[in-house]
Amino acid sequence: MVREEMGLANLIIMISFCCHVEEAERVLAEMAKNGLKRGQNGLEVYVMCEIPNNVILIDEFSKLFDGFSIGSNDLTQLTLGVDRDSEFAAIDFDERDPGVMKMVSMAIQGAKRNARHSGLCGQAPSDYPDFAEFLVKEGMDSISLNPDAVMKITLKVKEIEDNA
Repeated sequence: MVREEMGLANLIIMISFCCHVEEAERVLAEMAKNGLKRGQNGLEVYVMCEIPNNVILIDEFSKLFDGFSIGSNDLTQLTLGVDRDSEFAAIDFDERDPGVMKMVSMAIQGAKRNARHSGLCGQAPSDYPDFAEFLVKEGMDSISLNPDAVMKITLKVKEIEDNA
């Protein structure tokens, strides 16, 4: 209805927390049964890349999805085995951990290798300009930001791109 009756054809569907390739296949089949077939009338379907398995199997997930939105908060929690909302475990939550940054890099490179869109949603680029710089240098297609960080990070991204 949104795409065809309201004319908002740029709507992209996002599937969250999709753990397995087989689960992705089932979700896409169910969507198609209900009139939402990937590719039909330009319909794109993205998946949240927020589970280490999404990164490890990015080539397989790329066959099923048109793009990835890297959820840095969940990916950090699941990579480090910490809970950012726990007063006891949150101290170890850091998106800039080398293992997390390696996972993010692998996701970006996997998306690029498969000609898929990569975006990042999460707190890190708003809080840490160096993380935003890392994303730009890795070739991230889009970055979401908190409203209070938009100008500062946008200027930082422009500076990086101008010097590239």
